[in-house]
Amino acid sequence: MESTQCSHVHSHGDIKSQQDVDSAIARIREICISRGARLTDLRLQVLKLVWRHKKPLGAYALIDLLANESTRHIAPPTVYRALEFLLEQGFIHRIKSLSAFVGCSSSPHEQQSHFLVCRSCGEVIELHQPLISQKIFAAALEASFVVEAQSLEVMGVCKNCAM
Repeated sequence: MESTQCSHVHSHGDIKSQQDVDSAIARIREICISRGARLTDLRLQVLKLVWRHKKPLGAYALIDLLANESTRHIAPPTVYRALEFLLEQGFIHRIKSLSAFVGCSSSPHEQQSHFLVCRSCGEVIELHQPLISQKIFAAALEASFVVEAQSLEVMGVCKNCAM
């Protein structure tokens, strides 16, 4: 598969307006309908929480936020299943080094994710650089390896923390 991503960066620390979140949710609803995927109320609630936060959220932080918004107790496996669905659909990304999740800044795409992660403040910058993916695929081809998904996390310090 060839990626249709444009070449740019997106900081997950950028404040997303309610209009941006609403627009993304509307697109995601349409995508789910076209795929026959069921976007339950809980999945939608988890997605909105991930999208509204500046920093990546871990599963237990999500559980705490959900508890604050709901009168019913939501068990960890339920939240993990919602996260798994959102990951599978390409609506969020998992930042493995932080054991946390961020919203996908572009339309759902192939499972290719490249991030710059600030080790100081936790800011995550998503890279949309097709050349990175092309180099990975070329190296894999040379090694007779079939790439199923790729994720690259580069740890460092953001410009704000470097000052």
